[in-house]
Amino acid sequence: MKPYQEMSREELTAERNTLMEEYRRFQAMELSLNMARGLPCRDQLDLSMGMMDALYSGADLSCEDGTDCRNYGVLDGILEAKVLLGAMMENHPDNLIIYGNSSLNVMYDTVARAMTHGVMGSTPWFKLAHPKFLCPAPGYDRHFAITEYFGIEMIPVPMTPTGPDMDEVERLVASDDSIKGIWCVPKYSNPQGISYSDETVRRFARLKPAARDFRIFWDNAYGIHHLYDDHQDHIVEILEECKHAGNPDLVYKFASTSKITFPGSGIAALATSENNLVDIRKQLKIQTIGHDKVNQLRHVRFFKNIDGMRDHMKKHAEILRPKFEAVEEILERELGGRDIGSWTKPKGGYFISFDAMPGCARSIVDHAKKAGVTMTPAGATWPYGKDPEDRNIRIAPTYPPLSDLKTAAELFALCVRLVSVEKLLEI
Repeated sequence: MKPYQEMSREELTAERNTLMEEYRRFQAMELSLNMARGLPCRDQLDLSMGMMDALYSGADLSCEDGTDCRNYGVLDGILEAKVLLGAMMENHPDNLIIYGNSSLNVMYDTVARAMTHGVMGSTPWFKLAHPKFLCPAPGYDRHFAITEYFGIEMIPVPMTPTGPDMDEVERLVASDDSIKGIWCVPKYSNPQGISYSDETVRRFARLKPAARDFRIFWDNAYGIHHLYDDHQDHIVEILEECKHAGNPDLVYKFASTSKITFPGSGIAALATSENNLVDIRKQLKIQTIGHDKVNQLRHVRFFKNIDGMRDHMKKHAEILRPKFEAVEEILERELGGRDIGSWTKPKGGYFISFDAMPGCARSIVDHAKKAGVTMTPAGATWPYGKDPEDRNIRIAPTYPPLSDLKTAAELFALCVRLVSVEKLLEI
């Protein structure tokens, strides 16, 4: 297959005319497909319907220690839920707080608490002239939205195949005490599906930040979200590494069951050091008397233990794996060898990251939308929604039915080809 850059102007013009005919055919189909966000599909949600039967009106809603889950109390979560999510997160139950349904909400609260009251006695961030955060990019748009909302300056850090550029991370945090944190999705990252290497995790644990209130916001959203049984990524456990490195308070580690059970009715958790937990509980006991213990108990009764959760995730993988493979097959068939784009082939998580030719991403997403396929806005994977090269597009294969997904992927590939040809004809 001839790369587009090697085509003559006449060949490119003929290619554009052919592609426009195909594009008009898609427009005539009046599609309405959505690949904008990483939503679980209906089949995935159905996997957890048995959880609705785990508790019933005649059930004993008491914990093993006698706690009545219907009543007030237990600020940081029932022990059974700590044991279950601690196994999922590879952390001791004593290092966990169990929250409500959303880890994003916990992250927001954590930033808000640092803004208003500081971290472990430090100056509240709102009193500082220019608090800053490091943002590995491409990254998760909702992370960036939190720091932007609070007026925290965001500094992009390049992502590499092994995680964030650690030379840059180490240089920045050591030289600037106004840098207060960094966003991380360490396993099957959003959007690239990259998992941090052992060296990257250990370099994070050995960071020497100029700010004593610097924290790593470690969003382990996809810790057990593998696509394959025999081809999985594994990462070093960060809290243990921080303890070994003499930095026990450096990390806030977040996770939830949002993409395991029901996104609107899951349970979230924060794992961190005892010093951090003491600091957090001071605010938490003012904010709430306790989160939804009935839902915590429901999850425990449904899964029973971490093995039950892992078996459950294999069922998720059976649904998602054909979708990821279908998108990858279509991209390879339609774009392979044309030198107009590259994409990741993750072993887990919820996204595929696509890099177009510079200056093309916004136009590709716009063309797809005009033909009936909604994508994540171009630029969303960068702080402030500004991709400096206008290249990156996040593909979310999870939600559409497989047949619709294939149609959407074919249209997307067509839009990549069409916009790339038009870009080359401008040169």
